[in-house]
Amino acid sequence: MRRASFAAVVAALLAGPTALAFFTGGYFAAARDWAGVVTWALAACALVLVPRSLKLDRAALIMLAGTGGLAVWSLVSAFWAPIAGNAWGAGEIVVLYAGALLASVVVFSDHAARRAAEPVLALGVAVVIGYGMSERLLPGLLHFAASSTAEGRLEQPLTYWNAMGVLAAIGLVLGARLCGDPERPRSIRAAAAAGSVLVGAGLYTTFSRGSLFAYAIGMIMLVVLGRRREQLVGAVVSVTAAVLGAGMTAPFHCVTALAGPKSTAETQGAVVLGGIVVLALLAAGAQLWLAAHEHPGELKLPRHAAQIACALVVALMALAIVVGSTENSTVQLGGGAGRLTALSTDRYAYWRVAFDTFEMEPIRGVGAGGWSVYWLQRQGNNGFAQDAHSLPLQTMSELGLVGLAFLITLVVGAAMAGRSALRIDGAAAAAPIAVLVAWFAHSLIDWDWQMPAVTLIAFGMAGLLGAACVRAPADPGQRGTAAPNMAAVSAPR
Repeated sequence: MRRASFAAVVAALLAGPTALAFFTGGYFAAARDWAGVVTWALAACALVLVPRSLKLDRAALIMLAGTGGLAVWSLVSAFWAPIAGNAWGAGEIVVLYAGALLASVVVFSDHAARRAAEPVLALGVAVVIGYGMSERLLPGLLHFAASSTAEGRLEQPLTYWNAMGVLAAIGLVLGARLCGDPERPRSIRAAAAAGSVLVGAGLYTTFSRGSLFAYAIGMIMLVVLGRRREQLVGAVVSVTAAVLGAGMTAPFHCVTALAGPKSTAETQGAVVLGGIVVLALLAAGAQLWLAAHEHPGELKLPRHAAQIACALVVALMALAIVVGSTENSTVQLGGGAGRLTALSTDRYAYWRVAFDTFEMEPIRGVGAGGWSVYWLQRQGNNGFAQDAHSLPLQTMSELGLVGLAFLITLVVGAAMAGRSALRIDGAAAAAPIAVLVAWFAHSLIDWDWQMPAVTLIAFGMAGLLGAACVRAPADPGQRGTAAPNMAAVSAPR
């Protein structure tokens, strides 16, 4: 009975981001509040049901401290924020993430739960992307709401194309990991390859430049940190499938832009749907053949390949920001493929306001949710933006150096957990780290933090890394001993 109850907690935790995606990604208060209640209930149940005491690694405690501190400081800032309700809403988001992190660390201390995380989350991403693509592939049967600002880009069910893009990028990284994991059943590896076709088509249809960059970063980190030949082959299969899916979709304007006569849209949708099915079958077959003939072994890379990859990522991002700042951000970009060839963006204006508000209150910040008020003062009736489109800058602006310190604490804890998990099992830790790096890179230039359906996956991966460092001799999945400096978290038997 206890094991069945624990399995139900695991299932609910892993299904949470997918379910929340169909409530506008949890962006609005009602869905977000319910998600917080459910997540903390799952954390409490996990603590009660876990069959032994947990000894948490220092890195997990640091992550929890950083998230908890950020939540408390966000709520406290309601006393000086321009709009107290906005501050409470911002604080509730972090409370949700703190509960998700705690629940993930406890739940994923179980080996079976850790093994279920990647395939279930990848399947959830495929379901969300498939739902969004369905109206394009079957326009005669399905029609969803569409905003004028999306200009035909894939936005449902999250209602924001960039969020759909980074979700697709995360799903493709997880799918590549599954393709390259020789310990998985071949059926799961083949399904991951097949799913990459659909998710790749979805990623392309968002026309999200930042998401493509996050996808590239995640795939590089996956291969470099995994250091396995089979992982490289799996990544190649997944990327090839994603590119073919995008290529199948790209020529058909009715599919990529939701434009054109109904009869043409139905024809193009049917052609793309048929092409995706054929490509998915070919990808699955290729993965099955390669799995049957693979020769697992270590991938020969330079000693400091991970550090080189990180430096390259930082350099490329800095270059993109610098080059983009020289373009004319007043030119309105369209919603199609032309966006992918330009770096122009209005984010630089958002970031300038973030720096200006930080200078006003550098220690405590202007209060959670306060950036939008000052943006509105600058832009008047045209100031519809609610976020600074950068997690560090938004935190610095609204919560000052105190809030930024808590955010840095969270990031440092995640980095420490990743490092410890790599020492224990590098191949298994590669995917969670790659997902976290991809998500964090995208959060530097967008408001992923306010989209729980996406960010909960990142916190789940952080919790998985923290759980990998739990000292649990009774766990048959543990491949090594965790680092010292543990703190016991006892759960009743």
